[in-house]
Amino acid sequence: PEPVPTSPRISYFPISFFSVIMGLSGFTIAWKGAAAIFFHNASFWSAFAYATSIAMILVSVFYAIKIWRYPHEVLEEIRHPVRINFFPSFSISLLLLSVVWQQEIMISHWLWIAGTSLQVAFTIYVMSSWIHHTHYTLSHANPSWFIPVVGNIIVPITGSQLGYTELSWFCFSIGIVFWLVLLTIIMYRLFFHEPLPARMTPMLFILLAPPSVGFVSYTGLVGGLDNFARVIYYIALFLGLLLALNMFRFIKVPFYISSWAYSFPLAALTIASMKMFHFTASPFFQFISILLLCLLTVLLVWLVVRTVKSIFGAELCRPE
Repeated sequence: PEPVPTSPRISYFPISFFSVIMGLSGFTIAWKGAAAIFFHNASFWSAFAYATSIAMILVSVFYAIKIWRYPHEVLEEIRHPVRINFFPSFSISLLLLSVVWQQEIMISHWLWIAGTSLQVAFTIYVMSSWIHHTHYTLSHANPSWFIPVVGNIIVPITGSQLGYTELSWFCFSIGIVFWLVLLTIIMYRLFFHEPLPARMTPMLFILLAPPSVGFVSYTGLVGGLDNFARVIYYIALFLGLLLALNMFRFIKVPFYISSWAYSFPLAALTIASMKMFHFTASPFFQFISILLLCLLTVLLVWLVVRTVKSIFGAELCRPE
């Protein structure tokens, strides 16, 4: 039998709910890019921007209520070896919203400052917990470990536009180096230890995010396409192909809130492909961009419908 909640559902509201905002933000940025490249600066994407911002406010309010009324539940999440990695999803959501609202300089600037400050703080805190751990084992290693550290790669997307060049390089350097370190650890765990639990299987898509976002950030920092940019883009494209060939395994996994892990990485690869098309004008990258955008749109519709259905069906915010 399923466990029966003994506390109000708000006490079980997970920090991982901010992955919804990451997915919606990535979707909005992808359509913003498509509007500029394929639809000649159409502004219909602004409706997605407002919807994403409203969702961010709602999720933040719910989690703030949880912090106020159930601080012990929040402390349990911080001490959890897996859930701790999702706290930076809040700062990443702020950074992504700064990209969404990039045309509104003041709004984008303050979102970026708040997101960057929190992201660096979360990185230091989580890495300190890894170093001075008493409860981590290799079985805890999973792609969500990319979130606290590799999330720094997102900083330069807006930071380089705002003139924070050195700070952007600082954060990019942290993210790209520790991406390689964590990639080694996580691939070792996936190759030689037990498979991920069904609930965590969608997190394999997080493997797409670091090289995809890294490509976008790096080309923004250097102002163009070079050989290193090509390397990280083609790594992302290969990982996308690898995951696509295993799609039937993902289709069999039931819906969890972790299913939102499909969304932002796919959006990141879509955005990277659009930027590759912008640099090369190759029909191949145009085809890839449109194909990924269509897949992303179908995925987001499914995720939103299933999330709303799960909320009203009281399937979410329950003890595990």
